Amino acid sequence: MIVSEHIEGYIDSLIPDLPDDLRDLEEWALEHGVPIIRKSMQQYLKLLLTERKPKKILEIGTAIGFSTLFLERFSEADTEITTIEKVEMRLKEARKNLHGHDRIRLIEGDALSVLDNMALNHTERYDFIFLDAAKGQYPEFLKPISKLLEKGGMLVTDNVLLEGTIAESKFSIERRDRTIHKRMREYLYELTHSGEYETAVMPVGDGVAVSVKL
Repeated sequence: MIVSEHIEGYIDSLIPDLPDDLRDLEEWALEHGVPIIRKSMQQYLKLLLTERKPKKILEIGTAIGFSTLFLERFSEADTEITTIEKVEMRLKEARKNLHGHDRIRLIEGDALSVLDNMALNHTERYDFIFLDAAKGQYPEFLKPISKLLEKGGMLVTDNVLLEGTIAESKFSIERRDRTIHKRMREYLYELTHSGEYETAVMPVGDGVAVSVKL
């Protein structure tokens, strides 16, 4: 946990209740052990959507579609959303949950392959990208993302602080987690030092990096 439990609990207590359909889906996810965006991250994402008013959103990592439906609910009525997922057990629920939502396009497949093809074919451009997928692939995602994100567009990357362990030495990290630790550090360094983005990393939820393409 990045901030103390009682502070996080207090912040969460200030957040208004979700609409019934999103609340029900959130409860289902928690009951079934499906990771979804945390309360504080939900509120922060809602604020960004309200301020930015994006017209074309790309989500990398659909899971069961909770965050996708959240993006739809709190974006403009004409905003189009494309979301990518490859895990079949997640897709089974996502197909059901996203059915009938005409503004949402679900692409089934490996995110890196899909992004590379989209970037190669120059078929899509987005003004808002939400990245919440396989953490070990974040550095590889960045190259196609940079081609797909419009100048002035915003990239929001969730879970970048890895429960606070990102600040620890790699030697204090369990061996099985060192690759993700190393790659996340590489990703954050690239975002903050490449000169292509203006980035702020903040302890919201499990850590979020908010980047604007220059």
